Amino acid sequence: MPRSVNSVASRARRKKVMKQAKGYFGRRKNVWTVAKNAVEKAMLYAYRDRRNKKRNFRSLWITRINAGARLHGMSYSQFMGKVKANNIELNRKVLADLAMNHPEAFKAVVQKIK
Repeated sequence: MPRSVNSVASRARRKKVMKQAKGYFGRRKNVWTVAKNAVEKAMLYAYRDRRNKKRNFRSLWITRINAGARLHGMSYSQFMGKVKANNIELNRKVLADLAMNHPEAFKAVVQKIK
């Protein structure tokens, strides 16, 4: 009796991976074993960097808030401490945007907490 291999599903699985490898350089785009490894590695990087992106943006916001706060004579930690103490419900993303793009609005926040 011949063995059952379900080549339809196997081919579909390979096709899906090869489609994901589209645009890769050299054998990574058309050789199954190389493409499979490249796609797996790419998926790992994508998973990791979705989390790293959050860290990077938070770091960027903190740097921008710090620069804005120092223009008004205080450090980042002093500024954030006073923001929390005065119950100002603005997150770092918004504060960073104010510091960079709307300095007069950021100045108003600083005046409120001083």
